[in-house]
Amino acid sequence: MQVSATPQVAQTPLAQTRLKDAAIELEAAFLSEMMKSAGLGKTRQSFGGGAGEDQFSSFLVQHQARELARAGGVGLSEILLKSLMEKTDDV
Repeated sequence: MQVSATPQVAQTPLAQTRLKDAAIELEAAFLSEMMKSAGLGKTRQSFGGGAGEDQFSSFLVQHQARELARAGGVGLSEILLKSLMEKTDDV
């Protein structure tokens, strides 16, 4: 008796794009938290400080993390994408 793997369900390009975007956003969230832990986004006196800088510094860190992830990041999004694609193939 020969056992074969179940056939893989072909994913549409739209589904693959959505999974890739989700993986990039997850990596961006991870990188944002890592950057915050490293001290990026903390108020510095060189820009004058103030409430405005405190309120918007988190947006800057999130944007930088998102752009870093879109540019290739640290490779986490590729691992996440493969994992997400495997999970959707199982369904």
